[in-house]
Amino acid sequence: MSNTKTFNLKNSYAKELHEISEKCIPAGFKQAEFLLKNYKLAEKLGFKKDFLNSKECLNIFSGNSLLKNSQPIAQGYSGHQFGHFNPQLGDGRAILLGEINEMDIQLKGIGQTPYSRRGDGKSALSPVLREYVISEFMHAVKVPTTRSLFALKTNENVIRETELPGGVLTRIAKSHIRIGTFEYARTKNNETLKTLADYSINRHYPELNKTDNKYLSFFAAVCDKQASLVAKWMGLGFIHGVMNTDNMTISGETIDYGPCAFMDSYNPNTVFSSIDTNGRYAYQNQPAILVWNLAKLAEALIPLIDENEKKSIKQLNEVLQLVLPSYQEYFYKEFCQKLGLNNVNNKNIKLIEDYLKILDSGSIDFTLSFRDLSKIVNATLTAKDSVFGENIKFNNWYLKWKKEINQKEISGEMDLINPCYIPRNQLIENALIKANEGEISEINFMINLFENPYLEKNISKMYLMPSSSEEQYVTFCGT
Repeated sequence: MSNTKTFNLKNSYAKELHEISEKCIPAGFKQAEFLLKNYKLAEKLGFKKDFLNSKECLNIFSGNSLLKNSQPIAQGYSGHQFGHFNPQLGDGRAILLGEINEMDIQLKGIGQTPYSRRGDGKSALSPVLREYVISEFMHAVKVPTTRSLFALKTNENVIRETELPGGVLTRIAKSHIRIGTFEYARTKNNETLKTLADYSINRHYPELNKTDNKYLSFFAAVCDKQASLVAKWMGLGFIHGVMNTDNMTISGETIDYGPCAFMDSYNPNTVFSSIDTNGRYAYQNQPAILVWNLAKLAEALIPLIDENEKKSIKQLNEVLQLVLPSYQEYFYKEFCQKLGLNNVNNKNIKLIEDYLKILDSGSIDFTLSFRDLSKIVNATLTAKDSVFGENIKFNNWYLKWKKEINQKEISGEMDLINPCYIPRNQLIENALIKANEGEISEINFMINLFENPYLEKNISKMYLMPSSSEEQYVTFCGT
């Protein structure tokens, strides 16, 4: 008897938003095999262990058969990509199987869809494993994110610059509704736009149905979620790399881990993406792009806010003008916590800004600086032997900072907030090279390590240290 009968599978998006989605069937990979299974996440979704280890499970998530009652679709959306509007993008290599426990179940790299354009709809194995590792790390450090349920090796090669092993990711999300989804609905008609907005509110912000203008309240709620999210990215030194409107969710989850990476040495101008030649999505530009993207959502929502377009624009602008102050509040709160400061005030803001200037001027490792700071304050490390070295500016800053903290408790508190292990660029690359050669142990080790990235373990120091390479690290989107 099929275990899938116990799943509460819904197809609400397929049923309610068929005007902006397309039915399609996964291509299927007959020789596929599981490389990674996220048992803890599977349990939360209601999957039983015997099902996870069954042939049926492999067939479903390799695209060879369907979950019972599934109505698979590819979602349509538009997007401003590097500032330029593309009216039709959509899931070119991903298929939504439906929702289980209100969570989207999506197969990524599963073959062509009506939105594939000239692409093959497949994925190389490396981007699949990369997204698995980084998204699960983000979950561990309490950053809202899509999750990874399974990673499969298709045992079929894909052609990019060369032949590469293929892979499929099963991605879990509160939904895959993006700012670009609203841009797409706006290109259709106002009725479709309204249906999408109502669906989004009912699914993610049902409490807003009781407000005077639920669509304006919806816009404000999305603004708040995204402002909080980007502040968390900044606190980790995370650079998304491709903050197009089609990669920004209305749920406030991080999505699409293509050309993303984490800073080693603090430099606000850091860019990793091979396609971001002008630094549009550099670390320091992420807050401004946040506002820019939300402005595009505002434009899409204009018909819903008020019958009078001028009034509609005025109300949306009033909300939009609050985004940057809101982000700054989240940002300083984030860094106050990282530095053990009690609250956001002018004195602490000055301490944060001066600290970041010290990191910048000294090319100091961003992640290690916070961990070393906690060791210095509890006297297990001297400043001279830390990442700060013999730095007069740091020494002066440190004296001012000590006056504002609770020295007895602060070290432990900081270590619960600041990870010591992050998916460092070279670590990820080395693990992916081995995985492409058939050796998955390093990927598994990193997944286990990142389950608790705050606890320093008795392992090789290479997992703590930045890359020694002098070359600028470059990431690629993987399509």
